[in-house]
Amino acid sequence: MIAETARRLRENIQKVIVGKDEAINLALTAVLCEGHVLLEDVPGIGKTTLARALAVSLGCTFRRIQFTPDLLPSDVTGINWFNQKKQEFEFRPGPVMSQVVLADEINRATPRTQSALLEAMQERQVTIDGVTHPLPRPFLVLATQNPIELEGTFPLPEAQIDRFLLRIAIGYPDEKEEAAILERFRLEDPLADLQAVTTPEEVIALQQERRRVRVEESLRDYIVRVARATRSHAEIQLGASPRATLALYQSAQAWAAIQGRDYVLPDDVKYLAPHVLTHRMMLSSQAQLRGRRPQELVAGVVDKVPTPVED
Repeated sequence: MIAETARRLRENIQKVIVGKDEAINLALTAVLCEGHVLLEDVPGIGKTTLARALAVSLGCTFRRIQFTPDLLPSDVTGINWFNQKKQEFEFRPGPVMSQVVLADEINRATPRTQSALLEAMQERQVTIDGVTHPLPRPFLVLATQNPIELEGTFPLPEAQIDRFLLRIAIGYPDEKEEAAILERFRLEDPLADLQAVTTPEEVIALQQERRRVRVEESLRDYIVRVARATRSHAEIQLGASPRATLALYQSAQAWAAIQGRDYVLPDDVKYLAPHVLTHRMMLSSQAQLRGRRPQELVAGVVDKVPTPVED
């Protein structure tokens, strides 16, 4: 059921996004885990378009927040305002009270505003003036940031980065795909006519089904060893947290389900490790001076940890 729904969602999104199977499948992996995605790439790649197409395809409500230095936390979560006619305070929900939220250029807002998303991302709720408001389900935050232009930005704190299930880089299209983009957008925007292929209720049911994907004990141990190996690596100052271990476990379940399997393979863990772990790690100063990249270190860790084999 998950594989068939994922296929329909992927084909629907590809009516707007040309190619990019990997990025779409990773986004669907986050949806199945009810996790959040950090889209990190240069401008003009299609990050916002992917988020909008995903929300429409899922049949979910969608709101976009443009993060700027003058954005306030209340602009994200909402406020209690005084209704003079009724002589009482009323809650005016902010854009975070939506099922799919695009936090565009999240690193341009101040840390205070960035932290307004922390409770929403982890607890699926926001607290305003002592009153807790639950968020709609499913709930997904897709945050974008430009890794090239860093002037006037505020780096995301480790506590917030750790709450992103996956980091995805969409990448440039090849020559044929770029030509196809011109043809597809020649007469009209295909996003305007895009229709939903699922409902929020179906998505929640699929999230529950994902939990039943089998992960053998040897594979669970393998995931733990990979995460722990990042903490003892000489070139990694801050390794993967237990939350990262759980994220790798859940992502492997979702990825296997998308591929049409009800069990996880070691290759699923190896493939997802860079997307789950690299943004959560902090390299040592010596590793940075040598120009080492987190992707290289994760690949080295995965290669060194013994892979479980079938008896």
